[in-house]
This record gives sequence, C-alpha cells and structure tokens, in this order.
Amino acid sequence: MGILLYKAILYLHILSAMMSIGPFFVLLPMMKRLREANLTKQQAYLDTFRSTTRLAKHAGHVLVISGVLLVMGGNWSWKTSWIVLTVLILVSSLYFLARAFSPKIRKFNETDQDKDKLVQSLTRSIWIYLFLLLTMLWFMVVKPEVW
Repeated sequence: MGILLYKAILYLHILSAMMSIGPFFVLLPMMKRLREANLTKQQAYLDTFRSTTRLAKHAGHVLVISGVLLVMGGNWSWKTSWIVLTVLILVSSLYFLARAFSPKIRKFNETDQDKDKLVQSLTRSIWIYLFLLLTMLWFMVVKPEVW
C-alpha cells in the first residue's frame, strides 16, 4: 500500500472516530431537556437521539473497515496487544449499543413509564458507551504494549 493511500485511510479512520464519538457528547445536555419536555418536544429529542446513534453506527462501520485496512497495510500485527484489546472493547461496545439505546427509547412510547428513570437510564448508558469509545480511542492513540 502506498504511503499516500495509507495516510488517506488513516485520515478517514480518524474522521470516522470523531463522528462515532462526538455526537454522544451532544446528547448529554439534551437529557435534561428530555426530562422536562412535553410529548411533542420529547419526540423531537428522541428523533435526535435515534439519528445520533444511527450516525455513530455508520461512522463505526467506516471506522472498522478503515482500521482493518490500516492493520493490513501497516506494520501492525493482529496479535499486537493494543489491537487485540481494542477489538475486544469494540465487540463489547457493539453488544452494548444494541441493547442500551433503542429498547429504552421505545419505552418512552409505552404508557405508565417513569420518564425520570428512563432519562436517567439513557444518561447512564451514554456515559458507559462514551467510556468504552474513549477507552478504544486511548488504545489507538497511545498504543500501549500490554504484552
């Protein structure tokens, strides 16, 4: 792989990392507004939440594909500790993403739901997901040799 192509893929990888992490920081202040929103505004906030998770999901696809290409075209082995740990966290975050947001968002449309508890649960899920994403980012930037 040529150096120019490698750098272009690296740029795409970094850009997709920003797009998969950044939107979740926007959701945090929105949670307070969601708690206080009437039904119409609540739907708008939930639509924004859905769009944010969709954007992060698709940016994550680009992130994974570009990451695979970087490993294949670079000097890294799949057995490198920071790559193995990043992949393990990635699998965990995908499992978490599938269970953390959509089911909770759907509960807002059910009757007799405690809105405060749902917002609190969503907020906690955002923080957990951000922790997972930022941990992966740390491994990719620092590249620690664990073994």
